[in-house]
Amino acid sequence: MQETKKDETHMEIAKKLNILYGMFVFLVLAFLFSVFRTILSDRHIPAKTAVIHDRSLRGDIISKDGYTLSSSYKLYQATVYAKCVDPKKKELFIKLFSIYSGIDEETLKKKFYDKKGKKKTGRVTLSYNLNARKAIQLKSLAYKLRQLKVFRSIKNHNGVEVLYGLDIVESGEARRFPLKDCLTPIIGYVRKNSDDRYTRPVGQKGLERYAEEYLTTQKNGLLTGGRDVVGAVIRNGSSRSIQRVDGLDLHLNIPLDVQRRVEMVLDEMKAYTGAEEIIAAVMESKTGKVLAMASSERYDPINIKQEDVSALNPKFAEHPYEVGSVMKPLTLSIALDLKRVTPNTWFETFNGRMKISKRRTVTDDDKFARLTATDIIVHSSNVGISQISWRVTGREFREGLLKFGLAQPSGIDLTRDLPGRIKPIVKLQNKMHRANQSYGYGMHATFAQMLKAYSAFNNDGKAMTPRIIDYFEDKDGKHYKLPPPHPDREAISKKTSKQIHEILREVVKRGTGVAGQYKGLEIGGKTGTAHIATSRGYTREYHSSFFGFANDNDGHKYTIGVLVIKVKKRPQYFASQSAVPTFKKITNILVELHYLRPELNLEELAEEQEIYAAKERKKSAKNSVRKARKTVQRKKRKASKTRRSSKSSRSVKAKPKRKRKRKARSVRKSKPPHEFFNDLDMF
Repeated sequence: MQETKKDETHMEIAKKLNILYGMFVFLVLAFLFSVFRTILSDRHIPAKTAVIHDRSLRGDIISKDGYTLSSSYKLYQATVYAKCVDPKKKELFIKLFSIYSGIDEETLKKKFYDKKGKKKTGRVTLSYNLNARKAIQLKSLAYKLRQLKVFRSIKNHNGVEVLYGLDIVESGEARRFPLKDCLTPIIGYVRKNSDDRYTRPVGQKGLERYAEEYLTTQKNGLLTGGRDVVGAVIRNGSSRSIQRVDGLDLHLNIPLDVQRRVEMVLDEMKAYTGAEEIIAAVMESKTGKVLAMASSERYDPINIKQEDVSALNPKFAEHPYEVGSVMKPLTLSIALDLKRVTPNTWFETFNGRMKISKRRTVTDDDKFARLTATDIIVHSSNVGISQISWRVTGREFREGLLKFGLAQPSGIDLTRDLPGRIKPIVKLQNKMHRANQSYGYGMHATFAQMLKAYSAFNNDGKAMTPRIIDYFEDKDGKHYKLPPPHPDREAISKKTSKQIHEILREVVKRGTGVAGQYKGLEIGGKTGTAHIATSRGYTREYHSSFFGFANDNDGHKYTIGVLVIKVKKRPQYFASQSAVPTFKKITNILVELHYLRPELNLEELAEEQEIYAAKERKKSAKNSVRKARKTVQRKKRKASKTRRSSKSSRSVKAKPKRKRKRKARSVRKSKPPHEFFNDLDMF
């Protein structure tokens, strides 16, 4: 009996030992499993190494005289985990961040709440647009905040405690235009493009877009190495760095002093003429280098408004138009080059009216019975130039214009370089179409094409492609030049060029361009006043232009073009009243800045400048008198209305107003500029 009890006791003890042993084995296995799981699982612990990305920047655009017109700078964003900010020290955090960043405290407080007013618990972006200076200051603040224990650790989804502080990282790149509207629309503008949460500017118009691939030769930099307690890279022998390579800097042929003054002249002349827009350019005749290319319609590339939309496209190469009488020297030069006429060949001009058929007539403003080829240009005779165009065939006429660069892109370094249009040979074989095109109607050319064509008359017959860009430069100072997509071309012979050159000088001496004279300089050019065609026919609006040259005896030669778009005031719509005075003002700028040196003694130069200043004072006085008269008239009308209203209020019974019966006006149809256009298919 006792033995049985002993056996049961031993069995009970053995059973308990087995249970304890099993529990021990289980705990050991559980411990080992936990260890292996910890070893094998991804742990969110700070990395031993840190990586800093140093992204490349877009190149600058720089004027000839060294002014930065467009440049880029880095943007940084500041983020913080809302949960990690100690609630007791949140006010301190907001106050310090506000001081360092310049962002007001109320704005920062709102960042910690969503649109519904609920507190955020995750990552909060405090600013997207911090510049480099503020970013450095905030990085310093982040270190100080850790020392002040503003941040507290939190458990992540794996239960591991982590501490997130204030993070300052690159968020993108922004473009600045420090001189606002200067050189617009030529310089263009940019838009933001986001790539993997990093924003970069992308060129949209003008030079920014034309040179996109050179301004953005991207090669980002990198710095890797050991990580310190605050996450910064430890720079030592084991750290590795790759230098970033920024985009090339773009250097222009345009000096800012000339450009800005020309822009101011165009603003003044726009107000005087009532034009929709005025564009002008100055180009070295020998090289094609552009010294100024300006428009009266400009905008701030950083702050583009709705009313600026029409000004975004540079009209220099994107606005083909009927050029009018500035085409006449090209027509004559083709005939001279083919030896069909000479400058002294006489033509019957029939007192300014020549019938081609029963229904079609060519007319002139000035009536002459006979004119030489030279005087046909001087007096801008449509009748005479029509007959000159008949001395060449349609094929010869078209091929001659192609040599000047018409009906093809000019080669100017802008994104959209439209070719314009001249009539096909089939139409030009017809005398009427040939005559029509000889004085600039029924065809389209751009401002850049005409500037290029006129350079041939000041450069021994060679038409030069306008060049806005001088060169590109890398960080080592190496220069890179781009060949023009459409090279310079021999338009006419040297002899013909000299003949046209002298004829254009005669236009300024005694023709429609006399307002462009400048004592001591060699000035020549041709005016053009062209009606604007619409789908309904020719309107009463005009394009006025003057293309020519200004030279001195020191070898400085400049081709200058002025186009006044949609002139509405009279008589300013005549080129002699709008484009030529603008040309004269631009010439005066070149003299003042010593790009041209008139052959004058000091007394003559002072006299010339005094005459010019007196004219400006007289014009200013006239404008002041005109404004004063308008003000007086406005006050009189207002006083008269007040008297009438007071009388009517005193009268016992107001007399009913009699309604005047208006006579129906007969609609005056706008006549085409010349009777020649009646029923003529010019397009």
